[in-house]
Amino acid sequence: MIPPPPPNTPRLVRPPGQIVIEIDGVTKLYRMGEEIIHALCGVALKVHRNEYLAIMGPSGSGKSTLMNMLGCLDTPTGGHYHFNGNDVSAMSDDELADIRNREIGFVFQTFNLLPRSNALHNVELPLIYAGLTPHERRERAKQSLINVGLVDRMMHKPNELSGGQRQRVAIARALANKPSIILADEPTGNLDSKTGEEIMHLFEELYEQGNTIIVVTHEEDIARHARRIVRLRDGLIESDLNN
Repeated sequence: MIPPPPPNTPRLVRPPGQIVIEIDGVTKLYRMGEEIIHALCGVALKVHRNEYLAIMGPSGSGKSTLMNMLGCLDTPTGGHYHFNGNDVSAMSDDELADIRNREIGFVFQTFNLLPRSNALHNVELPLIYAGLTPHERRERAKQSLINVGLVDRMMHKPNELSGGQRQRVAIARALANKPSIILADEPTGNLDSKTGEEIMHLFEELYEQGNTIIVVTHEEDIARHARRIVRLRDGLIESDLNN
């Protein structure tokens, strides 16, 4: 692992690459009994390759809905969403599942690891659906664990790992398919502050290696690690500023 940079070291800001995500006029409505909830109200957003972006907002702002949209876990009620130039707002469930598996690496607050499987097998899991051979899966999963500093723990099960190590396994799993973006939902929410900082330093390393990272968080100190912060309120983008 790369040691943390000394204080006051200028942060790397990579030049933006091609557009990975483009949403335009996206709305999302939910019906709760007789009431219609406007979760997103005509949101427009572009994310370029090699960006490090944080999405923030209070409860009810629409950030979780936007995260589900960006991760192809949900589809918009209106508007358009293009991922790598493909209009995913009109895709079938199977097509969305394929995009999620090939193009998006998810990191969740609760880790979402298989408790009876070791770290290596947990990282291999998305590669099974990608059609790799057992040897290819094992080698790529091993390399992914090396990249997060956990190769010496790859045969350990989740209950034999610390919270920070479990999140590193989850990050290794997200990286295994070499996705277009890494989408992290409150990635330090179940960790103490020191371990959380270590995980955010790992995201810094991944960004410096050329990965595109989107972190959804309600914590200001976590968002400050990103190079751009998008703030939502009442289903609209309130601000979109470089950090």
